[in-house]
Amino acid sequence: MTVSAPAASNVATRHVMQANKSKNTKPEKLVRAGLREAGLTGYRLHWKAAAGKPDICFPGRRVAIFVHGCYWHRCPHCDLPDPKTHADFWNAKFARNKERDARNRADLVADGWTVIVVWECRLKRDRVQATMRQVVDIVNSCPSGRAGRRARGEGRVVEAGVGGWQLRVWRERVSRVRR
Repeated sequence: MTVSAPAASNVATRHVMQANKSKNTKPEKLVRAGLREAGLTGYRLHWKAAAGKPDICFPGRRVAIFVHGCYWHRCPHCDLPDPKTHADFWNAKFARNKERDARNRADLVADGWTVIVVWECRLKRDRVQATMRQVVDIVNSCPSGRAGRRARGEGRVVEAGVGGWQLRVWRERVSRVRR
């Protein structure tokens, strides 16, 4: 059962919510600029052939990058307050977002992709260089061409910008059948 969106409490709130973009956000542009600066070009944006249409995708290396906004995807590093109005609607929406994100990551990992999750808070002024160094290192560690292809279930999920990325790599073995 889906909960329909409640009416906005006022016109200004409605306009603010409508102005939220899903593509080409500032954090996404920062990551793309960092990749270009490192000489990593040839990526696809919102590539429909990959599960979940990752924000940035290197098909030859089988690397998918999701740049998540802390509020909409409920960042595990930020202590975000819950909305005070229409709490049931928002909590259900956030839960659906998190479920969709997990499903997309699992589908990509099952197909042998390396999935990099970059949180908006890890792109703030004092952290952006370290986070981008980690993202570039991860992308460079994935060979391109035939050597870059991994067997089904050999993918991994990496959260960039948190400590040493080698310590934050989770190998996920997924043996479910694709729908």
